[in-house]
Amino acid sequence: MSIVIDRSTARRAPTTIGAKVSRALTNGFLVARRNMVTLTRVPNVFIFELVQPIMFVLLFRFIYANNIANLGALDYVQFLMPGIFVQNAIFGSTTTAIGLAEDMKQGLIDRFRSLPMARSAVLIGRTTSDLAKNLILVAIVLVIGYIVGFRFENGLVNALWMVLLVVAVGFTFSWISACVGLSLKQVEAVQAASFTWIFPVVFISSAFVPVVGMAPFMQIIARNNPVTHWCNLAHYLALGPQGILDPSSGLPVATFHALVFLSVAWIVGLLLIFVPLAIRLYRKLT
Repeated sequence: MSIVIDRSTARRAPTTIGAKVSRALTNGFLVARRNMVTLTRVPNVFIFELVQPIMFVLLFRFIYANNIANLGALDYVQFLMPGIFVQNAIFGSTTTAIGLAEDMKQGLIDRFRSLPMARSAVLIGRTTSDLAKNLILVAIVLVIGYIVGFRFENGLVNALWMVLLVVAVGFTFSWISACVGLSLKQVEAVQAASFTWIFPVVFISSAFVPVVGMAPFMQIIARNNPVTHWCNLAHYLALGPQGILDPSSGLPVATFHALVFLSVAWIVGLLLIFVPLAIRLYRKLT
């Protein structure tokens, strides 16, 4: 007995750009759903990720606050929390690299690659699920911030813009972390490498202290660090113009429009570099 296959109904790979993008997003959201379900079944990972930003808040708020350089009329907890939000998003992005390394170790990536799905779907799913997780972490850390004395002082709309900025920063670093995970592949190596480069990037910035209090050569690095631009914009959106005043001169460190331009330019530029690079690294996996 012969079997006749109707070629008109056979599944074909999309040929147009729109169809390819639609397929990648659809497959990616399915992978993201799988990652979120996995997170609910192993809540210990999420709990330990939550402990870290809470620890930073408590350490800087109650141990180091009285030793920080003068911020004028601005209370340190007000200066600290916007930087904590940005730091939390960047540190949270390391789970993208670790998650990809674990999937490769378990052979899950090989199974995904054998399926008729978009090559970028695994990466889109991983970064999207981590974005959703980071949004939850931001909400929880915001509650902790209010408990220790933080308050938004520039209106609800600007507060929402600050949250959007933080989520965008986390999403951007998730793609950078994806490149790290796909390059190193081993979970232990990924964990060690991720924090090795993220710590100096975050701490040599205005996340926790004003740049003006750093050593002169560090100030040059910090002022050109994209994390500084994101933190300064977060300070402005959360606190208004007083959030970006230089403690020594009393003048703003930059204009609001300049901060918006630099922040968006860095996010777009990094995505344009690391999204294609991550997809290319994924395709070259053997």
